[in-house]
Amino acid sequence: MIDQPSHLFYQSRNPRPFLDRGEGIYLFDQSGKRFIDGSSGAMVSNIGHSDPRVLAAMRAQMDRATFGYRLHFRTEASEQLATKTAAMMPDGLDRVFFVSGGSEAVESAVKLARQYALTQGQANRWKVISRFPSYHGCTLGALALTGYDPLARPFDPMMNDMPKIPAPTTYLDRDNLTEHDRGLKYAEMLRDRILAEGPETVLAFIMEPIGGASTGALVAPDSYYGRVREICDEFGVLLIYDEVMTGAGRTGKFLAAEHWGITPDIVALSKGFGAGYVPLGATVAGPGIVEPILDAGGFLHGFTYAGNPLACAAGLAVLGVLETDGLIDNAARMGDILKARLTGLMDRYPFIGDVRGKGLLLAFELVSDRETMTPLPKGLNAFHELVELAYERGLIIYARRTRGGVEGDHFLVCPPLIVTEAQIDEIMAILTDGLDALATKLGLAIMEGAA
Repeated sequence: MIDQPSHLFYQSRNPRPFLDRGEGIYLFDQSGKRFIDGSSGAMVSNIGHSDPRVLAAMRAQMDRATFGYRLHFRTEASEQLATKTAAMMPDGLDRVFFVSGGSEAVESAVKLARQYALTQGQANRWKVISRFPSYHGCTLGALALTGYDPLARPFDPMMNDMPKIPAPTTYLDRDNLTEHDRGLKYAEMLRDRILAEGPETVLAFIMEPIGGASTGALVAPDSYYGRVREICDEFGVLLIYDEVMTGAGRTGKFLAAEHWGITPDIVALSKGFGAGYVPLGATVAGPGIVEPILDAGGFLHGFTYAGNPLACAAGLAVLGVLETDGLIDNAARMGDILKARLTGLMDRYPFIGDVRGKGLLLAFELVSDRETMTPLPKGLNAFHELVELAYERGLIIYARRTRGGVEGDHFLVCPPLIVTEAQIDEIMAILTDGLDALATKLGLAIMEGAA
């Protein structure tokens, strides 16, 4: 394509080449340069690019109908995807509401919770507690739950900011507690906040079971998850799991909740649920929440493309590929290998302070001092520099600022769930070269001779 001035605008003026095609974990620009999609886009392309089975399912649906408004028709694709989704959820979560993306899924979850409270005569319940840092979406409603200052603070006057508690960043703690007790400590912060707000006013608590972009694959101690469930039950607060990034097999389970045997009251899904083939997401709850709302006149909410048959046909095929190819198990196996390889980098690079995550939702964080976990000086812009250095070398990774978006540098390494051990070798070779270049550019120490 002839280069010409663009009428598009996104977040910045950072130029990128034109995409030509995708194959598996690889993307190719129009010059033929190959990139490894080491972040699955934005942790989206769970089954890789251009899977012929998904494309065939989409073509078959296109031959029938590409749109049928949900108030006018039921569609086989949406009914089948809802049935399949319910079968893959924890017991009791079998009511599915389709949306087009993660922010919509979160908004739908919160509005579902509010309408349920109204059916129970609990009109005073409206506060949704979330964590800082966190990320739950970019619409004003979802942004009010998000704890990431650069994205949220400019819009403060336009939204009703919701109460926050600290995310369980136990890897930064310097105390004498065990990890078990640290998990309980952070969970009790939720109980304290519910009491401070007034339990009768608190509608829900929303959390990423494993952190996403704002905390870089943060995993809480095991003790945290069950105690949070107990606290929500104690006060009649609904527990919402934002599984937009963690769902659809990314962490080695279909839902990250399964790692701890937790059944949330409401789940938000997207990203890997449609795997980049179509805009698709879902909000899932149980009949105990949904049926009272329908009895009261219906869910006062909706989107034009909810349950779009083309999107649902693609989503159904994506879930089929996950199952047929054993990709959830592969995410667990390859995730263990990749995490071990990333952890091994700490021997060579003393400025890597932490490696964390589950399955193929993994991240590493850069620091000035590993003992104190002091961030690198923010003026170095390491989070941007390493992304660019890796990109130049043909590897795509995803970075954000770790400490509330203001400072700190973490990098998500989250290839598609189809990744092989040989491809992990490719990823690590490029990443190591990029880290060497970063160290040279920013004057950071390297332990020579380390692997």
